[in-house]
Amino acid sequence: MMKIQQVKALITGGASGLGLACAQHIIDQGGQVTLIDINQDIGKSQQQQLHIERAFFVAADVSDEAAMENACQQAWQHMDGLNVVINCAGVLAAGRVLGREAPMALNYFNKAIQVNLVGSFNVAKAAANLMQNNPADEDNQRGVIINTASVAAYEGQIGQAAYSASKGGIVAMTLPMAREFTRIGVRVMTIAPGVFLTPMVAGMPDEIKKALGASVPFPKRLGTPAEFAHTAAHIIENTYLNGSVIRLDGAIRLEPK
Repeated sequence: MMKIQQVKALITGGASGLGLACAQHIIDQGGQVTLIDINQDIGKSQQQQLHIERAFFVAADVSDEAAMENACQQAWQHMDGLNVVINCAGVLAAGRVLGREAPMALNYFNKAIQVNLVGSFNVAKAAANLMQNNPADEDNQRGVIINTASVAAYEGQIGQAAYSASKGGIVAMTLPMAREFTRIGVRVMTIAPGVFLTPMVAGMPDEIKKALGASVPFPKRLGTPAEFAHTAAHIIENTYLNGSVIRLDGAIRLEPK
């Protein structure tokens, strides 16, 4: 069983939102984190605010194979190890397949796939390649990989074809990757959040945020990044969680639009 204070985590999208909440929780419990984000200024600022000695920042694009291999190596060297990955980097990519002016550009669709799906795969494989060299615990465990999907993977709305496809791919690869990584003692789990109070939602008008919260069956509010972080922490500490997707959504099921 891994305790949070033993965690040496690489967190993508770690400079804001869900990723930053996970980093804060791990730091507060005595662990170490390496934040991965494309925004260098914000990333360095968050590193300073979290903990100068137990937080590290690397600017990298999750969809760049060489960059992520290098970032994982830097994380390993800085923290003297790597045993947890939390993939939170992602893009929204909203838009209809057949828009009013023209069909969706293929490069727009592809960006969602490259960042959300390929990026998650890219980080997972680079990190697992290092984790397999970790000493095993009493369950023969050497690491944990936690990906972030979305309830849109199951009930994508009109205008979410690209986003839902990218998140659905994350859901689909969870079990086969977990099955493969049993050989090296690395667990793979996915969290599918519902409507959360991320920085993007926080910037919306109050009436829109209120309506979004009211659409959740119970509790009737937006999810908080801290609740996501606590779920990730439970996955880390509960070795029997493997190969599954946890919906963290207040029982919401998205309407067509």
